Amino acid sequence: MKLSSLLPSVLIGAVASARSMTPMATISAARLAHRHTTGKLVLLDRPLFKYGALAMGAGELLGDKMKTAPDRTVFLGLLARVASAGIAGAALAPEGKEKTGAAVAVATAVPLAYLTLSGRKKAMASIGQTRSGLIEDALIVAAGVAIVALATRSKTE
Repeated sequence: MKLSSLLPSVLIGAVASARSMTPMATISAARLAHRHTTGKLVLLDRPLFKYGALAMGAGELLGDKMKTAPDRTVFLGLLARVASAGIAGAALAPEGKEKTGAAVAVATAVPLAYLTLSGRKKAMASIGQTRSGLIEDALIVAAGVAIVALATRSKTE
């Protein structure tokens, strides 16, 4: 197995570091668009999971702008990142390497959560919570969509 075959899993872990629900939401959107992931996860084909992940992704984008939003490094924030990065990392890993894909995504997401939080706090001090959040949203959602689009293929291909 080439290390580069796990690059989508690593990158989706980086996305999870900043927005915990974006990885699952982008994978769910890809599945709804009939895109195929290399990793086999039955969970991704359940309608409740697909629509729930999309709703949680949208909810996180809205909730992040609230003054009462907790830091991404609190226990529940890290737990959400572990779950989302693990699921998405497994889905984007080569078939048969889902556990490795999950592990590298989680190993990327957790430490980077501290780095992305530091960057966000600096941006908040400079341009405010809402503006910094909207910019971060745009960058992270675009990255998540691009990673998943490049790592998946149409089921007819």
